[in-house]
Amino acid sequence: MISHAAGALPPEMAAIVAIHCEGCPECSRRLAHAEDVGGALVELQRPELAPARKVQLRAEMLERLERVGLPGHSPTQEAPPPDPDRLPAALHPYFGSSYRRLRWRWMGPGMHYIRTTGPSGCTMLMLRIGPGKSMPVHGHGGSEITQILQGAYDDALGHFGVGDIADLDADTKHQPVTSPGVPCICVAALEAPLRFPGWLARTLQPVFGI
Repeated sequence: MISHAAGALPPEMAAIVAIHCEGCPECSRRLAHAEDVGGALVELQRPELAPARKVQLRAEMLERLERVGLPGHSPTQEAPPPDPDRLPAALHPYFGSSYRRLRWRWMGPGMHYIRTTGPSGCTMLMLRIGPGKSMPVHGHGGSEITQILQGAYDDALGHFGVGDIADLDADTKHQPVTSPGVPCICVAALEAPLRFPGWLARTLQPVFGI
């Protein structure tokens, strides 16, 4: 949250965090707090600012707090009901705006993916895994942030459902298993390719580019 508030995350990872904060009141509060602290620090470091400019900065900060829904700062209008076919806005530059228009590529029985590279070089990966399927055991070559859009999965770290986010690093090795019922759709930003201990997954990795 601190890195996101400071603008220090790569844009691909910032997009994932932004999606999560839209649906997580707790993380929205933390983000608002981080932005509030950052704004206060900026003012402390610039004592030469005129009083009128400080008033303006305070108004801008309160506006940001209102947008993220900090207690005591309620939006003036109710949001329209969500469109089930519409992807989160932060994903539009990478995947478009519609679930129906996604062009999935086959990766294995019941497994499909879409891969693209963002402006910073991070990989943006969207997966659609059928219910009850197991991903290959894998680790990570760098940081990875994954957001669950539909369905759910379980791994050594716990249960991840709609709206949950997984913040993974190079020390994490896991094998997600999707829950019964509906396919699991998730989106991830990866700093580096995955690491597969199994020879078959390693052999196929260059084909899928993950």
